[in-house]
Amino acid sequence: MSRGNTRQRIQDIALELFAERGYEKTSLREIAEQLGVTKAALYYHFKTKEDLVTSLFEDLVLGPADEVIAWAEARQPTTLETKLEILNRYSECISKATPLVRFIHENQAALRDLSVGEQMKARMFTLLKLIKDEDAALTDQVRCSSALFTMHSSLFTLESSGAGIEEKRQAALEVARELVTSAHHHGPAPRPAAETSSARHG
Repeated sequence: MSRGNTRQRIQDIALELFAERGYEKTSLREIAEQLGVTKAALYYHFKTKEDLVTSLFEDLVLGPADEVIAWAEARQPTTLETKLEILNRYSECISKATPLVRFIHENQAALRDLSVGEQMKARMFTLLKLIKDEDAALTDQVRCSSALFTMHSSLFTLESSGAGIEEKRQAALEVARELVTSAHHHGPAPRPAAETSSARHG
């Protein structure tokens, strides 16, 4: 087995155990035992549990999200068509990392103590900035924020629906697109009456 395949197998098993037991309650020794390898063999690839989680984020979410962000930032100012394509691309990105998205939501306390949690949060804020207008009304900012949350949460909150991952992804994407389209069409937030009045008499 090549080094690359071993690394991926370690990541897959670790993610299964993290989902089943939680990040804090899973040790590197348990991961090694599940893999049927020695701890030394595991340390060859990952020195700490945080290294392992960081590799999962970098491979499955952070790298792909950075590609979406780079694509979007090259297309400024952001049109509605660009915003919707950002949603399309990010939806595909997280659908390939469904177990990790579940991990994010179920281990938020642990993620707060990991540097990768801050990195993920930074990507989310950057994506939000790209799909909402700078001067959008607060309700439209909520719509855009909800669009991103919808794409994340629906991958695992709709388990009882009986729908497959792709079907849930498409449904969530449709709702996210509706929210961002609505926010875009509302335009900038109205200025306060006092500000409008002073501008008129200035």
